[in-house]
Amino acid sequence: MHRLLSIVQNTKSVLRPRIRIRTVYNDWRLYSFVQTLTYCGVLGECQEIDMCEHIKKGSELMPAYTHITIERSHQDKIATITMRRPEVHNAFNAQLIQDLQAAFTELSTDTGLHAVILTGEGPSFSAGADLNMMKASATFTQEQNLNDALRLADLFDTINTFPCPVVARVNGTAMGGGLGLLAVCDIVIAVENARLAFSEVKLGIAPAVISPYVVRKIGETHARVLFVTGERFSASRAREIGLVHIVTTAEELDAVVEKTLGELLSGGPQAIRACKALALNVGHMDYDRVRSYTAETIATLRVSAEAQGRLRAFLEKR
Repeated sequence: MHRLLSIVQNTKSVLRPRIRIRTVYNDWRLYSFVQTLTYCGVLGECQEIDMCEHIKKGSELMPAYTHITIERSHQDKIATITMRRPEVHNAFNAQLIQDLQAAFTELSTDTGLHAVILTGEGPSFSAGADLNMMKASATFTQEQNLNDALRLADLFDTINTFPCPVVARVNGTAMGGGLGLLAVCDIVIAVENARLAFSEVKLGIAPAVISPYVVRKIGETHARVLFVTGERFSASRAREIGLVHIVTTAEELDAVVEKTLGELLSGGPQAIRACKALALNVGHMDYDRVRSYTAETIATLRVSAEAQGRLRAFLEKR
């Protein structure tokens, strides 16, 4: 409830506040709470009908998540997904995996998005698999464990292929599957004191599901060391091997993220998506396919309204 009040107060009746709230409430009991806020003037009188109508139509809104929240900013061009299991360092359980999968699937249809920020609540980014989840997996059959792993694999693929850039705001520790999240994000900004490790080997397992994305990011030579030792390493080393792009202090983290968002917001949303697709795809194509794909991409962009409008504005400034 306190989290909802904080989000409402920060919204200040601008930029479609109902979007901020609809991802936080989980049941009808919060309806009377929001109504009370409206009458007290926290939301503003102009929002009363809008808020009530949309909360009554809860089934038509985005899903009510259990372990994440989604907040919109920058005129709805940026979405921030926050993992909210701070008591277990935002470790994965089945519900968190389901929430993240649903959130990224839902947001993938929003063509106005320039980027999504992924972060964690509390002192950690994500500690990987939840201990209770791992304990339960020990009682699963091989087939149940296979299905469980495939669901996690689907999540990483969904984030990796998300249409627009995903920015990891790494606010602290990232272990195991938490590093898998870093590997599937396009831009990774980490605090300098973040502790990182592919810790699976210490538990008698392996970073199997995340390995394709990690090896693609850091290369075989670094993976062969870090996978088999499970050793902890710093954000600075992660930057050296390509897993992290920017290292900053905790005090400067949000400012650095905001600067990165400024760069992303300066580009055209469709051009940004085309650029991400190029980076993901061209390295896996033969010459004939890449020749056709790249030519088609630039030809399509050149005749788009977005490109022509931006080119016209650029020429007029000169």
